[in-house]
Amino acid sequence: MSHQSDLIATDIDAYLEQHENKELLRFLTCGSVDDGKSTLIGKLLYESKMIYEDQLAAIEKASVTHGTTGGKIDLALMTDGLKAEREQGITIDVAYRYFSTAKRKFIIADCPGHEQYTRNMATGASTCDLAIILVDARDGHGVMTQTKRHSFIVSLLGIKHVLIAVNKMDLVGWSEDRFEQIKKDYREFATRLDMPDQHFIPISALEGDNLIDRSPNTPWYEGSTLMHHLENVHIASDRNLIDFRLPVQYVNRPNLNFRGFCGTIASGKISPGDELMVLPSKKRTRVKSIVTYDGDLQEAFAPLAVTITTEDEVDISRGDMLVRPDNVPTVADKFDATLVWMDEKALTPGKDYFIKHGTKLTPGRVSTLRYKIDVNTLHRSPTPVLALNEIGRCELRLNAPIAFDGYKHNKGTGAFIIIDQVTNVTVGAGMILDRKTAAAEGDLWETEANEDLIAAASAVTADERAARYGQKPATVLLTGPPASGKTPIAAAVERLLFDQGRAVVAIDGQTMRRGLSRDLSFTAEDRSENLRRAAEVAKTINEAGLITIAAFVAPQESVRLKAAEVVGADRFLVVHVDAPEAWRRENDEQGVYAKADAGEIQNLAGVSLDYEPPAKPDLVVKPAEKTFEECAAAVVKLLEERGVV
Repeated sequence: MSHQSDLIATDIDAYLEQHENKELLRFLTCGSVDDGKSTLIGKLLYESKMIYEDQLAAIEKASVTHGTTGGKIDLALMTDGLKAEREQGITIDVAYRYFSTAKRKFIIADCPGHEQYTRNMATGASTCDLAIILVDARDGHGVMTQTKRHSFIVSLLGIKHVLIAVNKMDLVGWSEDRFEQIKKDYREFATRLDMPDQHFIPISALEGDNLIDRSPNTPWYEGSTLMHHLENVHIASDRNLIDFRLPVQYVNRPNLNFRGFCGTIASGKISPGDELMVLPSKKRTRVKSIVTYDGDLQEAFAPLAVTITTEDEVDISRGDMLVRPDNVPTVADKFDATLVWMDEKALTPGKDYFIKHGTKLTPGRVSTLRYKIDVNTLHRSPTPVLALNEIGRCELRLNAPIAFDGYKHNKGTGAFIIIDQVTNVTVGAGMILDRKTAAAEGDLWETEANEDLIAAASAVTADERAARYGQKPATVLLTGPPASGKTPIAAAVERLLFDQGRAVVAIDGQTMRRGLSRDLSFTAEDRSENLRRAAEVAKTINEAGLITIAAFVAPQESVRLKAAEVVGADRFLVVHVDAPEAWRRENDEQGVYAKADAGEIQNLAGVSLDYEPPAKPDLVVKPAEKTFEECAAAVVKLLEERGVV
């Protein structure tokens, strides 16, 4: 067998220790139907001499009735063990197989290719370090819909190492042109995916070309074989050894003299004497000892299962998380996540489920379903529900706070499952989006409009409206930190224009938050969403021929630029309301600065949140130097100069 060693005959204990210390690589095979996933694994095990004689005899016997290779032994039956799988010649459930070589130990997950078993594929991929995505080289096949679906899920689950095996090259005459075309097609799709390490190998799973040894049929291919890549791909740096996280699974209290807290280290490392913080209580203590079956450890790291004792009598229960005080995760009862739905019954926002995160089970619900993702085009579209095997982005709200990290940063504390409260069936799996990612994505700014929805055509033209009102539609955004005078200036502009007989509407951030945006907080991403909604309102008002005066903090320049795109850059004007902080604090009638100083208000622009002044404002007004009325007159003059009125 491929992992045999001379030590077996001379020193069995040394051999077992050597074998135990080999690095373990978990990988999966995926791709479209009939791309050869099961055949690849069967051939890999056969060529590496990892199939026992009785197993081989059973496969030979099954090949007579269920084989698909024209009388030859069908090695795909090695993993397709279910009766239904052999009858239909497809993979239905995930099959796991173990083998080893002199360098590494491996666990293979053979995942189904059919779309209806996408949830099974996601389950198999969740623990893997590497993915082998098979692509059928024949004409009419190539990069198929399910190839894209599985690639997207692989990217979604944070699998960094991807090996694209272009299979059945023997059926296209080992054409280098065909290989390069598939390589080009796949890369064009994968440019929008998070796959930093991609490798392409031309193979024949049935004949074994380029699996273990280099094939003479591909003299033009200079890369490694599939097995060489599996043995040598570097995965050690993928493990997070910085952020210590230990979800407490069990409190071990065998007698009066011992209390230990058991769990599997999700990430990071720990040593006796290190300071700990317990979440969510935030109590502090220190590690007294790290206990295992084989004795106490001087250092423990992911993914070891350990029992930790503490120097102090601190209340720690199942579901709590042990972390370092200077490196804590987010603790909240609300977060955004990407969700893979796994149940025949569609996800309905607002329905109560159990959310299983680490060792903690918490009631919660999907409060907002932001959009679903078309895995073929990666376009996003609004949707009221998520159906079986669909993937979407949503906001979850829990009945109690949990400690979590973004999934891309830490898989161990960034993943969760959703459980039906009545049937106790797992109905969904999710990956938490960290706060930076959520803000960077801009939430719904980039969402594609639903192509099935058609905007109603107005019976009144823009020229007719301009003739009726004697003006051109425009939106003026007054932006500045809190208490800088935006709202009173906006009101003064509205009064001046109205007195001139103009059709004008003023809106401000607080009015929006009392109505359309009452569900939003004051985080950077929610501020962005508030301005997006306001931009849509301003656009609607403009399309009716009216002028919009919008008073918003809008602290980020990038978000203001997006608002201009929504309204239309040709009718969007930015006025920077520039007032020094001392003046703002003196004129702060609502006391927001005092509350921010006392810690009662988080994310206040100009205090705990940066305010980015407009790079190229159309006008700057300074209410500390001029009255609100004078500032308003300057805005009206700007509208006159731009031909709006």
